[in-house]
Formats: sequence, structure tokens, C-alpha cells
Amino acid sequence: MNARDKLTPRGLSLEFSRHRNAPKLAAIQRGGRHEKKLKESRQPRDHHHRSAQQRSQTAHTGAGQHDQRPHVPKRRRSPQRRRRHLARRLKHPLSASAILAHVLPDGGGDAENPQRILRMLTSYGVFAEHLINADDGGVSQQRKFSLTEIGKTLVTDQNGLSCGPYILQHHQDELMGAWPMVHEAVVDPTVAPFVKLNGEPAYEYYGKKPEMNGLMQRAMSGVSVPFMKAILDGYDGFEGVGRLVDVGGSAGDCLRMILQKHPSVREGINFDLPEVVAKAPTIAGVSHVGGDMLKSIPSGDAIFMKWILLVWTDSECKLIMENCYKALPVGGKLIACEPVLATKSDDSHRTRALLENDILAMTIYRPKGKNRTEEELRQLGLSAGFSHFRPIYIDYFYTLLEFQK
Repeated sequence: MNARDKLTPRGLSLEFSRHRNAPKLAAIQRGGRHEKKLKESRQPRDHHHRSAQQRSQTAHTGAGQHDQRPHVPKRRRSPQRRRRHLARRLKHPLSASAILAHVLPDGGGDAENPQRILRMLTSYGVFAEHLINADDGGVSQQRKFSLTEIGKTLVTDQNGLSCGPYILQHHQDELMGAWPMVHEAVVDPTVAPFVKLNGEPAYEYYGKKPEMNGLMQRAMSGVSVPFMKAILDGYDGFEGVGRLVDVGGSAGDCLRMILQKHPSVREGINFDLPEVVAKAPTIAGVSHVGGDMLKSIPSGDAIFMKWILLVWTDSECKLIMENCYKALPVGGKLIACEPVLATKSDDSHRTRALLENDILAMTIYRPKGKNRTEEELRQLGLSAGFSHFRPIYIDYFYTLLEFQK
């Protein structure tokens, strides 16, 4: 991350988490240097016992014999590991000037402007602000900042995941440039504004740009893995399932997590487009199958779908769910994870986030794909032949929908 990137809101939060414990580390390092000096002082000073010829040779060459030994660098943690290590030990707030000193260790910059950014992020709950009495007897106060629980989601965890890539991915020029064209989805709902701006659908566009595609994959993992953990902790519907099909399973990460949590699932089928599953890694107990969900779906005791229906039209969703129905035995179930809109709009954070996500899908992916209400999803299931419907609100943003045959 260069200096310019470090001065972005996310960059500040990451650098803050990386260096917050710097005073403690400095003390440890000073202690290490002191110990090293003590060890050196105990070594015999053989320089004065060497012959005049040896001292003359040393002076001539400019180095003693022991200085010519190859230098073996100490093993150091990678920057990512250091960030994780320090983030777990965040204790003391830092001032804007202290944060800036870590962001720009060679000096320069203006601490007043980062403080303005930090205060703005505090109003969004990313940082907590602390007014601390200065060393002048309390006459003045110093403003310091610490990460909140929201801010910590931008810090890479022990599994290398965070919400940071999701934020970065959704602020790329290719996506941001589509927002001023959102009216195009009204004028011509057959083509997404993203396509009109960039010339091709988002997934095809990303597939040709490895760096962007990598960021998108990290973004999806950053939000998908925590949600899957919440599902596995709060839902027992996978018990008793022998063969589980994941429709649109990509690399098979969800199936991997499900099989680890539920060993009773004997076989997992990761079903996606042929070009997608061709790159999927080998996973114990999982078979990768290529195909088209609009044509047919492999049979199983249960079918799992995550974030699939929101990018398809009502008629396409009905067709996908009918194919699921055909692939299930009597008593089998379709387990779908989807955002569920409130029946009536309100000004809550949840409703606002879901509606913003709905417009995102319309602008970037498909104008006729959409988020739906609980009743709209229930009606889709009934129209496909399912007789029972059960919504389970697992997460603040996404809902588990169980359709039984």
C-alpha cells in the first residue's frame, strides 16, 4: 500500500490497527538491544591480544575476519501477519499525528486533515473518539481515536478475511462510473448500466482482469464466510441430508464448510457453469459438476442456493425453482439464502441497506433482477410446486428460506 492509499479512510483504519501497539513494541525492541549489548560486553576483547601484524592487516582491509562472515537476516513476520498480531492487541487510542507518523514514517503530511477524516468516520461508527487531558494539568485536551467493532471488520482476521475488499471492490471506477447512468435501467431495462459503460456484463468483464477478479473473490469471501458460519451455528436443517447439491457453488467453499460441520452429509455436489467448476479445487467428499441451472439441476436430498435468485427475473426464478423441485425427492427441501425486503419501506438501517443493494443489482448486474419480500418469495416457491415455506432470519442482511417438496 503506497502513501496515497494509506491516507484513504480504509487505509487509515488498517494502518491504525497495524501500529496501535507501536509504543509497546518499541519498548520490547529497546529491551532486545539492551540485552544484546550485555551479551557483547561479556565477550572476550581479543582485539588487544592480537598481534601487531593482525591489527595492521585489519586496518588495511578495513574489516576484521569475523566481519566477513555472511549476514543471516532475522525472520520477520509478513506485513499481513503483523497487522493481525497487532490488531489483536489494540489497547490504547492514538492521536491523528501519531497515526500519520506511522503512515508516513519519513515525515511530511498534515495531521489536521487526517483528524478531520477520522472524526467523520467516527460519526459512522468506524472509530471511537476520546478526549484525553494533556500533560498541562488538564488545561487542554488531546483528541485520540480507537477502532470500534465496525472498524475492526476492516482489519484482516486470522483467516485472511475482512470487509475491506468488499468496500474497495464496490468503489472501483468501473462500478462507480455506472451510477450516473442508473436512469438507463429505466429507459432500457434489457441492458445493465454497467454493460453500457464497460461494454460487457460484470462477471465477464472481471474474468478478463485478474486483479479485479481477485479483489471480487476476496470481497465475496469476506462477506460470505461470516454468513455461512452464522447459518451453521443457527440452522440444523442439514442434519439427515445424505446428498447435498449447491447450485451456483463457485469454488465449493460453502459445501466445504457444511461438510466439515455436518459429517452426516455423505456427498456434496458443487454445481456451476462448466468454466467455473473447471477451476474449482479438489475437496474431500465434493464432486464438481458443470451445467446450466436454467436447464436442469443434479438430484439430491436437499439443494442449497446462496444469493442466486436476486439476479434473475420472476419467470427465470420460477424456472430455476421448478428445476430444483424436479431434482428433489418427496420431503426434500430447497434451502435458499436471499436478502428479504420489508413489506413496507421504512427508514431503518436494515431496510435502507437492502434497498441500496437492490439498486446495486439493477445497476451493475441485471436491471430485472431484484430483491424480494417474504411474500413474493413464498409465492415463487408455491408456483414452482413447493408445499411448505419457512423463513429463518439468521443475519441482519440475509435470510434463510426453506422450501419443502
